[in-house]
Amino acid sequence: MSLQLSYPALLRQSTAWLAGEWVGADSGAKIAVTNPANGDLIAEVPRMGRAETERAINAAAVAHKEWRALTAKARSATLKRWFALIMQHQEDLARLLTAEQGKPLGEARGEIAYGASFIEWFAEEAKRVYGEVIPAPLGDRRLMVLKQPIGVTAAITPWNFPNAMITRKVGPALAAGCAMIVKPAGQTPLSALALAVLAEEAGIPGGVFQVVTGDAREIGDVLCASPVVAKLSFTGSTATGRILMRQSADTVKKLSLELGGNAPFIVFDDADLDAAVEGAIASKYRNAGQTCVCANRLFVQDGVFDAFAQKLAARVATLQVGDGFGEGVTQGPLIDEAALAKVESHVADAVAKGAKLVVGGKRHALGGTFFEPTVLADVSPESMIFREETFGPVAPLFRFKSDDEVVELANRTEFGLASYFYSRDIGRIWRVAEALEYGMVGVNTGLISNEVAPFGGVKQSGLGREGSHHGIDEYLEIKYVCMAGL
Repeated sequence: MSLQLSYPALLRQSTAWLAGEWVGADSGAKIAVTNPANGDLIAEVPRMGRAETERAINAAAVAHKEWRALTAKARSATLKRWFALIMQHQEDLARLLTAEQGKPLGEARGEIAYGASFIEWFAEEAKRVYGEVIPAPLGDRRLMVLKQPIGVTAAITPWNFPNAMITRKVGPALAAGCAMIVKPAGQTPLSALALAVLAEEAGIPGGVFQVVTGDAREIGDVLCASPVVAKLSFTGSTATGRILMRQSADTVKKLSLELGGNAPFIVFDDADLDAAVEGAIASKYRNAGQTCVCANRLFVQDGVFDAFAQKLAARVATLQVGDGFGEGVTQGPLIDEAALAKVESHVADAVAKGAKLVVGGKRHALGGTFFEPTVLADVSPESMIFREETFGPVAPLFRFKSDDEVVELANRTEFGLASYFYSRDIGRIWRVAEALEYGMVGVNTGLISNEVAPFGGVKQSGLGREGSHHGIDEYLEIKYVCMAGL
């Protein structure tokens, strides 16, 4: 298919960025990358494995030493050049992203800007990695704390945000003085390779940032087992996160894990219903519901339940489903057939357990992996959709009566990533925000992600934080220095 790129070099064919060179797989094997909206072939990328990953690790170990020796100001300047190039090619990067992932082009443009913001932010934070001088208990001693780069790092990234989930990890790693190897999702590797093209142009040394495409299990096994890789960052399912934790145990790696979510979206009876509807649309239906922080369970207080359900259904009915390149399209396809089957099963199970189908509820007339934007009312907490992350455009509405009841329902999950609620009572806002067992709480908003705030979860939604001034600490080690005999 033709992407009509202004800068065609951003679309890499059959090669990945390894040790400062664009190379194919040793075996010559390739993976087809297709457009989920129509199944068209976009490109092929190398199916790399153990040998190529080991070479990437060796190259990173060498490059890391030179990169960490640069001043923070020098690293910052290089990252700023990368940021500028990303924004210069925003439109092309967005077109690549929509082609391989399916989200509407407007959302893709937003993701490119969002992703670039992490490069800009951490370019600035590179110069703000401060140590400490501690008052000593003895007069002849001076105590200092240094922060130093952890070393060679690796990132395994998902398909739902194929640009931003990379920059959110690479930005702080490179700013801290680390080297990073990225294994992008097999469905969406083209955004990662395009970032590598621009990183090379910005002057980032080849071994400092590498992109290895191919066999996820084989590449992941090598990264986890390698004693050279000191840190692994992963965004994806909790099930896979558990596997990576086990595989990393033998080398006691530092881990950052951004895993599954089951976000509650609570509408209290004093909420601005129109604002809550717009927040639900933004949180639930963005990227066709394929985000780890999207509203998965919508709890609506009894007194406003019917009014909210009516308003939400009317708004959902206006969403336009189609190819992400289509004019006015607000919801694209699901990523693949397995995703579609999961959404179907959740809807069927909810209806079988008593839920009312308000709007949508089936495969879209467009065929393929398109699914109708859906609203379900009076869903039972016994439904699968209450327990599991749907990752699709389905809004299940649950009734509740009291604050205590809804907090208990919201917290009745192993997950703890994002949560949302709407209220205008300041006392209730404080109580509920503190009671929700989640790493992030959105109050009167359905959009919470940005580069300046710490992103991450609690419970089985992961470890560590990305973004904010805390994000760079994930790639630093603390060293204590005690000087005596002074």
